[in-house]
Amino acid sequence: MFRTLLRLIVGVIGVLALLLALRIWTNPVQAAAQLGVSALGPLGVATLRADLAGFFAAAGGFALAAAIRDDRRLLSAPLAMVGLALVGRCLTVLPDGLAQPMIPPMAVEAGLVILFALGRRALGSRGA
Repeated sequence: MFRTLLRLIVGVIGVLALLLALRIWTNPVQAAAQLGVSALGPLGVATLRADLAGFFAAAGGFALAAAIRDDRRLLSAPLAMVGLALVGRCLTVLPDGLAQPMIPPMAVEAGLVILFALGRRALGSRGA
């Protein structure tokens, strides 16, 4: 039961991340503004589409694949990606302090690290 629920949650997170990537690809300036980021010209817009959307597409794709295939190994990538994103936020807090707008994304990333780590332990493993 726990494993099935975990797979469902990981799959939903994967779909949501893919939808966010799609939103950034189709309207990068507006999507980025809601994340506190802005583009300075065409290079900035291309960077939003490539780097920001690419991050969410890769993490979401691997999470969704892990849930569908019941394969814990596929959670290694999103676990590392989100974990490193959280490290980056913590590195910002050290010199600049913790601003209130930074708390929700950090909480989401911490929750995702826990969720993906649980999935990494609990989901099945193909070929192993």
